[in-house]
Amino acid sequence: MHVIRNNRNKKNYLGGVISIIVNLLLFALKYWAGIVSGSLSLMADAWHTLSDSLSSIIMIIGTKLSSRKPDKNHPFGHGRWENIAAIFIGILLAIVAYEFMHDSIIKLRDGGTAKFGTLAIIVTGVSIAFKEGLAQMSFYIARTTNNSAMKADGWHHRSDALSSIAIMIGIFLQPYFWWMDSVLGIIVSLILFYAVFGIIKEAITKILGEPINESIVESVRNIIIAKHNNDLGVHHFHCHDYGDHKEMTFHIKLPPDLSVDEAHKIASDIEKSIKSEFNITSTVHVEPKK
Repeated sequence: MHVIRNNRNKKNYLGGVISIIVNLLLFALKYWAGIVSGSLSLMADAWHTLSDSLSSIIMIIGTKLSSRKPDKNHPFGHGRWENIAAIFIGILLAIVAYEFMHDSIIKLRDGGTAKFGTLAIIVTGVSIAFKEGLAQMSFYIARTTNNSAMKADGWHHRSDALSSIAIMIGIFLQPYFWWMDSVLGIIVSLILFYAVFGIIKEAITKILGEPINESIVESVRNIIIAKHNNDLGVHHFHCHDYGDHKEMTFHIKLPPDLSVDEAHKIASDIEKSIKSEFNITSTVHVEPKK
């Protein structure tokens, strides 16, 4: 288990470091292109990219805190720090979205425009490619490590790629519509707010608790049937997600004439099989079969 946790953390740390380095480089490129072209949306997008670096730092900190071993005050470990980190990332993204919306509305009111050139097109194209690449990397690591903060970081990258796509469209439409840069700023901010809603909703749902996946229930039932040629009346499932591990409890029904030792052996055997198959720590409650 210790080796699995270390490998999991290494993937998260590596993904975070790569994101920070790439985002710092993209921030410098975007901000420079925004100054040259006078584009508010491009400069705001640059700050959005810089905030991705901050979210990656938060993700790394959250992963580090969640990897701490269980202690007296936290018997189930610190895995939910990853969900808390995801909420922090969502709040950070919401602040960026608000500033983006505010500045875009002011520019639209004042009749501001931008003069895009070849540099803006190249930088925006590079940003789309790299940000979507970072998003795919983050989503892959999140799937393999079940890290909510990493998934939130991936959506942060994806939202940046989407905002860059919107800016690219605006670059080509700007000659026909003076207000395009401002409107794109508003659209991108709405995309960011939508991403914030999804990130925070998922993190809070995991902290509060969510229903167990039916596929896991069915898999546990199949394990029991394979071992005992009977589903043993398995029922009353509960599963608690602690980030780096899960705790599951459920009930089984056994003949009342079995000894305590025999019932305990059956329950322990099922718990070991679930741990081996799904890496889930389970506790089986035995009931007399009526």
